Amino acid sequence: MAQSPWPQSTRWCEITLDTPAENLALDEVLLQEADADPARATLRTWESPNHFVVVGRSNQIDAEIDVKQCQIEGVRIFRRSSGGGAVVLGAGCLAYALALPLTDELRGIGVAAVTRSIMETIASSLTPLAAGITVCGTSDLVLNDRKFSGNSQRWLKRAFLHHGTILYGFDLAVLQRLLKQPTRQPEYRFQRPHQDFVANLALCREQIVGRLVEAWRGEPANYSDQTLEKCRRLAQARYEQDQWNLER
Repeated sequence: MAQSPWPQSTRWCEITLDTPAENLALDEVLLQEADADPARATLRTWESPNHFVVVGRSNQIDAEIDVKQCQIEGVRIFRRSSGGGAVVLGAGCLAYALALPLTDELRGIGVAAVTRSIMETIASSLTPLAAGITVCGTSDLVLNDRKFSGNSQRWLKRAFLHHGTILYGFDLAVLQRLLKQPTRQPEYRFQRPHQDFVANLALCREQIVGRLVEAWRGEPANYSDQTLEKCRRLAQARYEQDQWNLER
């Protein structure tokens, strides 16, 4: 791809809603809106003040999560609409979402190449502040052989969602307590436990957000009342429901 396949600009909004369910629902609503109108390319950044666990759409919860420990600590478990493995979100973990148009060019090169291009774009944006970042596995960002960012996608007909996390000040001990060893692991992990595999990126939140906004040419925007209402309805209908979150 000689020329960038990405939009000339995105709508950027920094918004964290009141509940984990609403925050997960908003990513899906942004995908739906971009699918209906490819001009609505969006970058969203947000961060939960409280811990919660999110599993991939096809994950078996008992295989990935220490459910008993989550119950002891009062940490709820949710399921997102995209693939990938289990993550813990909370303070010190920046979450971001890209809802981007799915062009014929992108569809032609396929999921793996699209994912690689996005990850390389983000890695390049952070490298001036943290030299040595590499893309490993399917969609991980790694520095000094330690993962600090995991990502996943969902494709629709005319748009796709790429969302992920960047650890910068997270309590890493939480991962060891709440997550089991993943059933699927990238080769570069070498079966390392969470505390030996994951690390925080030594940048502040403002630096990371600034680099993401620059990389995706984000222009400050606010979401409409209609978008937020669709988000609330979807959260109630799906992401607050045990049938969606827990039954797999």
